[in-house]
Amino acid sequence: MDQQKPIRLVGVYKADGGIVGELKYFFGHLIGIAKCELCDVTHSPIRKKASFDKLTKDLKAQFGLDFALKHLNERTEAETKASAGKEPCVLAEYPDGSLGMFLDRQELREVAGDVARFEKVARARLALFF
Repeated sequence: MDQQKPIRLVGVYKADGGIVGELKYFFGHLIGIAKCELCDVTHSPIRKKASFDKLTKDLKAQFGLDFALKHLNERTEAETKASAGKEPCVLAEYPDGSLGMFLDRQELREVAGDVARFEKVARARLALFF
């Protein structure tokens, strides 16, 4: 049986989207009660990291993989089921629609917000499929 290759990666933040969700996370992060290791990888304190945008473009060009980023309140039912209680994380979506864990919270914690370290871990995992 051939192993399915992922067709998309879905990063799930540990925060809600929208103005209220973003403000709640921002202020919670400032006072130390909110933490999202995926946010640390994708964003600087002010905006999305250009190095992360470049990485997603490179993954698309090399592997044909889209990389979606979702807040807790933006997930599909399947994404919620695959990630519930495990956020933040990165899921892999397969051609049959199934989802599996690609990078978990601990792996995101270990890259410590560094896009280059995140890329190294992600590419090592992708080497299992491509």
